[in-house]
Order: sequence, then C-alpha cells, then structure tokens
Amino acid sequence: MTIRTFSSREFNQFVGEAKRAANDGPVLITDRGQAAYALLNINDYYKLQGKQLSLADALAQVDSDADFDFDVPRIEFDFKPVDLS
Repeated sequence: MTIRTFSSREFNQFVGEAKRAANDGPVLITDRGQAAYALLNINDYYKLQGKQLSLADALAQVDSDADFDFDVPRIEFDFKPVDLS
C-alpha cells in the first residue's frame, strides 16, 4: 500500500490521477503543507468502517481485484399445521 500526497492545487488540477492513486492506497491532500484530507477508494473505506458490502454493490464492482465475502443469512421458521377442513 502506497500513500500519495497531493497539494490542494495539485488535487484540483489532477483529480483523475488522485482517484487512480487511491486504488493503490490512501491519498493525502495537503492544505498549506499540512495533511488536511484523505481520499480512499470505497472498499478501503468500508474495511475501515467495519461494514460489509451489500450484494448489489459487490456485484457492481468492475475492478480486476474485486473480492468480497457473502454469508447467506439463515432463517428459521416455526411451522404449524393448518386445518383446511
């Protein structure tokens, strides 16, 4: 994981490059020489938040390294016979 740094001016001029760099790791955006913001790709953000991707979001991924775990929830029913007479 590499951390890239862009000044605010560079970020404004090279947004596409910053977004591509965020696929390799966090991008720090500085304001007057001090780190002020961090740009992450969405998968890294979800990992940081401890959230799982929804099935729809996971299937919509187009990255070559897209990977996800999907646990199917089990539902238990208490079936009771029905009298149809």
